[in-house]
Amino acid sequence: MSHTGPPPAAAPAPGAATTAHHRLSPAQRKAIVAGTIGNTVEWVDWALYSIFVKIIADEFFPRGNEAVALLSTLAVFAVGFVMRPIGAAVLGSYADRHGRKKGLTLTVGLMASAAFVIALTPSYETIGFLSPVILLLARLAQGFSAGGEFGSSSAFLVESAARGRRAFAGSWQQVSVAGGVLIASLLGTVATSLLSDGALHSWGWRLAFVAGGLLGLIGLWLRVSVEDTESFTEARGAGRTRRNPIKAMFVDHPAAALRVAGITVAGTLTYYIWVNYLPTYANLTTGIPLSTALLSQTLCLIVFVVALPFAGLLSDRVGRKPTLVAFAGGFVVLAWPLLHLLRDNFLSLFLVQLVGMLLILGYSANCAVIMAEQFPAEVRATGIALPYALAVALFGGTAPYVTTWLHESGFSDLLWVYVSAASLISLVVYLTMPETKDKGFR
Repeated sequence: MSHTGPPPAAAPAPGAATTAHHRLSPAQRKAIVAGTIGNTVEWVDWALYSIFVKIIADEFFPRGNEAVALLSTLAVFAVGFVMRPIGAAVLGSYADRHGRKKGLTLTVGLMASAAFVIALTPSYETIGFLSPVILLLARLAQGFSAGGEFGSSSAFLVESAARGRRAFAGSWQQVSVAGGVLIASLLGTVATSLLSDGALHSWGWRLAFVAGGLLGLIGLWLRVSVEDTESFTEARGAGRTRRNPIKAMFVDHPAAALRVAGITVAGTLTYYIWVNYLPTYANLTTGIPLSTALLSQTLCLIVFVVALPFAGLLSDRVGRKPTLVAFAGGFVVLAWPLLHLLRDNFLSLFLVQLVGMLLILGYSANCAVIMAEQFPAEVRATGIALPYALAVALFGGTAPYVTTWLHESGFSDLLWVYVSAASLISLVVYLTMPETKDKGFR
C-alpha cells in the first residue's frame, strides 16, 4: 500500500529539546542585560539612604541627641516601606495592563527624581522642620517606585528567559539589586575614606545622591530602548489582560499570593540586616569604624553578586525547594553563632557578613522566579509585587529600626531570636509548597 501523504517529520535529535529549553537567544540575552543594568542603577538610589543614614540623621534632624536623630531617620526609612505596597498595587497593575516596559520606565523615573530631591534639600539648620518633611516626601516617592519595581522587573526578566534558564534569568534581578547596593557601598566607602568629616557632612554625601540620580537617568534610557516580553504581548493579543489585576489576583490566585508573602518573610529580613544594615549595626554595637565596616560590606557584596547567577543555575538544575530550604534552615541554625561572633575588627565582621550572604544566595537566586511561577502573565507583575511588598514593609522596612531599638534598649543579644523566628516561618512555607522548576509558563 503506497503512502501519498507528506513524509513524517523527523524526530528531534536526542537532547535537542532540552538544549532549546536551556539556550538563551540573542534577544533574550539583550533583554536580560538591559533589565539588569536598568534595575541596578535604580537600586543605587534606594540603597544610598541606608549607607549614609547616620549623616542624614545629623543633617535633617535637630542635633543634641544622636540616638533620637538616628531612630527618627530610620523611622523615615521604615515609612518609605509603607509606600511599597501602594506602589506595588498601582504600578504592578499598570505593568499588567500596559506592559512591563512602561511600568519599568515609570519606576526608574520616580526613583531618580527623588534622589535629586534628597541631594538638594537644605539641612535642618537652614530651613528647620521643612527639611525632614521634604526628606519624608522624597522617601515616600522612592518607596512607591520600589514597590512597583520588583514585580515588573522580576516578571520582565523571567518572561525573557528560556524555560530551563528561568532561575538564572531571575537571579539577575537580585544581581542588579545587590549591584546597586554595591555601587552605593563603593560610593560610601570612597566618600568616608577620602573626605574629611566636615566635607562629608557638607557636600560629600549629597554628591553621592546626585551621582545616583544621574545613573537613574541612564536606567531610564535603557528601559526605553527594550521591547516588551512575549508573554505579555501574547496575553494582550489573546485578550487575557485584566481590567483589575489586583481583584483577579485575590479572587483567582489567593493561595499563590499568600505563598509569595511567606516566601518573602525570611528573605527580606535577613537581606536588610546582612546586606544593608550590618555595617551600621556593627559600628553601633562594637565600635568598629564605619569606613572599615563599609569595606567589609563591599568585598562581601562582590562575592555575593558574582555567585548569584551560579546559584540560579543550581536552582534550575536541582529545584527551587532544596536551595530555599538550605537558606532558611541555615539561618535557623546559624543566626545565634554568627551574631555573637561580631567583634570590633575587620576579619570578624567580614566572616559574619560573608557566611550570611552565602546563605542568602538560596533566597535571592530564587525569589524572582519562584514568585513569577505562581501566576499567569495577566496578573504576574501584580501577583509578585503586592504580596512581596506587604511582607517587605512588615519585616524588611522595620528591620533596621527594630535592630537599632534592640541595641539602644540593651537587648542586642536577642537579635538572633528575631532572625531565627522569621527564618523558621519561611522554612515551613518552603517545605510545604509545590516544586515549580518544571512547571509550564505563559
